Amino acid sequence: MKKLMLLVAGGVGYVLGTRAGRERYEQIKKTAMRVKEDPRVQEKAHQAADVVKETAQQKAPVVKDKVASAASAAADKVTPSGHGGHRSDQSDQSNLEGQLHPDSTARQDNPYPQGDLP
Repeated sequence: MKKLMLLVAGGVGYVLGTRAGRERYEQIKKTAMRVKEDPRVQEKAHQAADVVKETAQQKAPVVKDKVASAASAAADKVTPSGHGGHRSDQSDQSNLEGQLHPDSTARQDNPYPQGDLP
């Protein structure tokens, strides 16, 4: 599979970088189409796709468990301990205001510039 990708990338690079003109481009394009449409190549491509699909199906439960545990760990880090994740909005507001710098615009009644702008 890696060799096929290398050959494809090499072919694309050559076609894009060549200075041989339109005739050489058409020749390369025609050869590439013949290779692409070759039944042996098609069969190998289908086999590779089947292998990828089977591998993904086999690994899906493992990945699901890892994602679930990572999400749970992240949720545990975000949820404040002892609060059960539920606090009143008033408590949240006062706590946040206490953490802000006194000159912060978030603490001002009207943080938007007043008067005429230059």
